[in-house]
Amino acid sequence: MQITVSETSQQLQNLIEVVMNGEEIIITKDEKPVMKLTSVTRDKKRPPLFGSAKDIITISDDFEAPLEDFKDYM
Repeated sequence: MQITVSETSQQLQNLIEVVMNGEEIIITKDEKPVMKLTSVTRDKKRPPLFGSAKDIITISDDFEAPLEDFKDYM
């Protein structure tokens, strides 16, 4: 989202809500970016959900089988 300096002072309460919902706001003056409003918390992503990689990641049946290259060490 982009907004001018003059609009910022009029809409500060709304802008705070937008930032708290994870969006960044670029404030411009004379059509040039001068600052960015972001949330203090850096973790914008929600934690991964259990099972969210189902059908994306697979483990082969021989996953725990010894590797050929390490047979000398076993």
